Amino acid sequence: MEGFVLAGVAPAVTSSGFHQLTQWIDAGYAASMDYFANRLHAYEHPRYVLEGVRSLIILTYPYDAAVRSEPTTGSGRIARYVGDGSDYHDVLHPKLRRLGRVILDSVPQAAVRGVVDTAPLMEREVAVAAGLGWQGKNTLLLNRHHGSYFLLSCLLTSVELPVSQPHESSHCGTCTACIEACPTKAFPMPGVLDASRCISYLTIENDGPIQESLRRSMGDWLFGCDVCQDVCPWNRKPAARAHDDLTVARASFAPREPLMVNLPLADLFDLDDDEFRARFRKTPFWRSRRRGLLRNAAIVLGNQRDATAVTQLTKGLQDAEPVVRGASAWALGQIGGNLARKALDQRQGCEDEPDVQTEIDSALRHFARQS
Repeated sequence: MEGFVLAGVAPAVTSSGFHQLTQWIDAGYAASMDYFANRLHAYEHPRYVLEGVRSLIILTYPYDAAVRSEPTTGSGRIARYVGDGSDYHDVLHPKLRRLGRVILDSVPQAAVRGVVDTAPLMEREVAVAAGLGWQGKNTLLLNRHHGSYFLLSCLLTSVELPVSQPHESSHCGTCTACIEACPTKAFPMPGVLDASRCISYLTIENDGPIQESLRRSMGDWLFGCDVCQDVCPWNRKPAARAHDDLTVARASFAPREPLMVNLPLADLFDLDDDEFRARFRKTPFWRSRRRGLLRNAAIVLGNQRDATAVTQLTKGLQDAEPVVRGASAWALGQIGGNLARKALDQRQGCEDEPDVQTEIDSALRHFARQS
């Protein structure tokens, strides 16, 4: 129904993983995502999301695992879930409202709320309790038939529904492919993610400069990352299956954008705030805002070391956003050449932001080491 391919029901109970969440936050693994700590108590029980809740219906919605972003020089890699460019919240919330209406038609006095990863809810724990799969060593929910190429949604209701059989076993075995493949070593141990090292966090949630020691490891990832899913054995067969499921799932809405693969990074530096809003407001890219996406683009161009990008990176060096200027300075230092050095020398004389000045100085030292 509505394109969801898996569904299960879990009882509304105190979270068994709340203590682990607290430890994760205390260890600093939430990085700058302060909203976890700011509403920590709410994760303890789903009643803080919906008062009087008795049941949680957890659902999975597939995205196109058959499409892999293979960027050419001048473009970046984009996580598969971005798909056709639609914001998945805009796609899933109407579906949840229609499903909620089914409950209300039967029980008019019921309370119902649909959630798509924005409320303080332990969705993966709920999904395991509802029998949809197990939490893998990469922290994602895994299903034997559908892998992990799907989005989770939850419908909370005050109606007591028959619950599903919990999924009580893990099928990861001794496999550590996801941990070993992570370019930035973001898994300090199986089942624990250090967000401060995760490429998805760095390119989407993080709104500041990206730690210099991690930039080269980011490669050409512009937005998000699929590495720990790509190497998972449980995603080998589901890649084709999810594509078929998606055809059915997306029959109920019309995509508003073409697939965002091979997006020319140089073009991004020509967009002002209004133009960025007009182009990306209803897409996943809006999450990182203009400054974040241009920062990411600069790092990808620096890693690709394409001399044709110097002109646009020089424009980035003059950007109003310090984080864009800093990333552009780093990228120019990676690319090298007389034009890049000249741009850095000129900016060094007028830059008034200490952090950006540090980036420029570091880039120029990189030139000196290459001489």
